[in-house]
Amino acid sequence: MVTLREYETRVVEGVRLSAADRALCAGEQLARRLQVRELAGGRLELTAGPCVGVVRLDACEIRVLPKYLGEELDVLRMLEYAAGRGLPALDAARTVREGAPHLRDVVALLVTEHCERLLAHGVRRDYVTAEDELPVVRGRLLADRQILRHYGRLDLLACRFDEHDTDIVDNRLCAAAVDLAARTARSPAVRARARRAAAQFAQVAPTRLDDLRTALAGLDYHRHNSHYEGAHRWAALLLSGGGIADLFASGPLASRAFLIDMNVLFESFATQLLREASAGTGFTVRDQSRHRGVLRDERTGRHYSEVRPDVLISGSRDGEPVSRPVDIKYKLYDGRKLGTPDLYQAFLYAQALARQPRGGTPTCVLLHPGGVSAPRESVAVRRWDGSTSARVRSVALDLPSVLDALAGAEREAVLAGVFAAALD
Repeated sequence: MVTLREYETRVVEGVRLSAADRALCAGEQLARRLQVRELAGGRLELTAGPCVGVVRLDACEIRVLPKYLGEELDVLRMLEYAAGRGLPALDAARTVREGAPHLRDVVALLVTEHCERLLAHGVRRDYVTAEDELPVVRGRLLADRQILRHYGRLDLLACRFDEHDTDIVDNRLCAAAVDLAARTARSPAVRARARRAAAQFAQVAPTRLDDLRTALAGLDYHRHNSHYEGAHRWAALLLSGGGIADLFASGPLASRAFLIDMNVLFESFATQLLREASAGTGFTVRDQSRHRGVLRDERTGRHYSEVRPDVLISGSRDGEPVSRPVDIKYKLYDGRKLGTPDLYQAFLYAQALARQPRGGTPTCVLLHPGGVSAPRESVAVRRWDGSTSARVRSVALDLPSVLDALAGAEREAVLAGVFAAALD
């Protein structure tokens, strides 16, 4: 096994890729998450991006660990929190005894555990429209098909009817996930548990799942299937190969690689954190709100391009409107200056979207991961006369301590602290 961290580059000796490995590494889906380059003398250069997970090649297994977090399980805790489901207890050690499990095996275990609960509870049935040729009329007689195929026959009738069946998308998604876990999990214990669940789901939902993206888009949760939501979320993560931003179902990546984009995850996590922290404060938190009137073409008078901050906090303070844009960056700024492109973007948000009470300086917050002792940077734009036109403040989010606090008694305190830092 080869281990490296996000953004790290390593050269490994004595590793030769197979033809299947080269095809996998050359694919666009993996190349934008992890760069693998063959060097002379049987060496391999690995360059990790902002993705965490595991890639299983024929030549070796590559494990990318988080840079700003303590361990891989914290990544899954961030995923659950970002989905608005709280922080689950991830006790993989009671099942995985072959050493520290990698991220993909833990997700396979979570899928299996959720599916086991569904089987114990009793899988859901729903009405499915079916067409068949029957000896008696059931449902609706398809007169056109009857005339074309069985003209003059009364012993075989073409019918369309509703069947109350378990072979529905809710169960097909679970069946596909536990089947993949049973075939590809590294841990024998996880494979054994997944194999038992997969055998039962194969009887419940024998029809193969088609396109993953289509299946997920068609899901609608209500009181009859809300208990499937957790299983579906982990199943989608496993079947997509960790692609939480761009789910894909085809190709070998889902079975041989599992990489989670931490840029997307950190933005979702921080947005959910601000949204929960704003509850009861009178402020609203909007993510990815589009503003088309900011940049305009003066020649035509039409909008030139839209401005879309990661988060826009709006409300009122002392009777005056307040608006605070927040730019979320998955970058560690401890010990170095804020990036110039990040500052330019944040200053645009401050100038165009920020509103301060009592004529204060328009401010944009740049939220990023960092240590507890990370200094808060404050950068201002000065006019020619010396006055300040806009300000950018950095707020560091210590992910390990925030995750621990969210799971304990300090939850309300950490939420209040994050929200105060974003608004002050």
